[in-house]
Amino acid sequence: MRAAILEEFGSELVVEEVQVDEPSPDEVLVRTAASGICHSDRTMQLGAKELPLPLVLGHESAGVVERVGSAVTAVAVGDHVVVAATPSCGVCERCLRGVPQQCPAPPAQRGEGMPPRLVRGGARVTGFTGLGGFASRMLVHENATVAIPKSMPLERAALLGCAVLTGVGAVTHRARIEAGDTVAVIGCGGVGLNAVQGARLHGASRIIAIDVLPAKLERARLFGATDVVDASAVDPVDAVAELTGGGVDHALEAVGRASTIEQAYAMIRPFGTATVVGFSAQDEAVRIPARSMLQEKRLQGSKMGSRHFRLAVPRYCRLYLQGRLLLDELISETIGLDEVNRGLEALDGSDGARSVIRFSEGG
Repeated sequence: MRAAILEEFGSELVVEEVQVDEPSPDEVLVRTAASGICHSDRTMQLGAKELPLPLVLGHESAGVVERVGSAVTAVAVGDHVVVAATPSCGVCERCLRGVPQQCPAPPAQRGEGMPPRLVRGGARVTGFTGLGGFASRMLVHENATVAIPKSMPLERAALLGCAVLTGVGAVTHRARIEAGDTVAVIGCGGVGLNAVQGARLHGASRIIAIDVLPAKLERARLFGATDVVDASAVDPVDAVAELTGGGVDHALEAVGRASTIEQAYAMIRPFGTATVVGFSAQDEAVRIPARSMLQEKRLQGSKMGSRHFRLAVPRYCRLYLQGRLLLDELISETIGLDEVNRGLEALDGSDGARSVIRFSEGG
């Protein structure tokens, strides 16, 4: 199979042939139909996190099941599936308590003593988050798959595995925004745009999109923003206070920086909630005025939509097929695997949309 491989942090990916193993009893071989190019892939490419190299990037993917292991029950050959970057073991305390996205031992990689899933020239190649979606095949644990309706276009379905799951899910399952609430969203990349449309879907009365790039703010209007704030020109906290007469009920932060997390907390009114969705560096530290806590404000986090993806993804498919969830508007262009480096570079300064890699039928 063909795969786009990161051999050195900060370098371009190389597209080469890779051998994929047969599924073990609990694994599924998926023929990749489409993979979105997410900003997390760009971050990993540039070396923000220590990961084993060589590495097949890609984690926002959909495809068709080709083979299944002998113990697989979740999906069958021929099923259309979305894969998720947060598989869970299903049996630990956190999984049983309904927070599988916090599973301490997700079955992303094979266990010790087993042969590697992917090999190039006799050497192991690792799939990012246990997936490796920038490849014509993905060999994954069955707990990383969810079947979707065959009427759902796979190029659109791919986006459900990360950007939509994270952004809409944070609104729905963690912030729990209600009809009539006022909302601010800081950062209008793929996740932020989906937080905006999540707020729209839940009937927020005012949705304020905040970013430093005018192109992202314009796209946010398309997704449901009622107001936009250019944070490069004005203080966003003051701007939100002026627009709302004192602050919003909910602020969602989709950047992952201490400064924007502090802004999100500062722009909520008493009894308001700030929800952090952005992925922060390990050394980011947030400072909150202690006395402000007496206003009964809340600061919380959300990871991958704060709900099991097998419950969320089919719901988002239905919303798209009903014309209520915007996915086409998240795609800037469709490209081939050989154009993956151009797609990654296009994320720098983009308007929040992303390229989607389309794979040929034969792979």
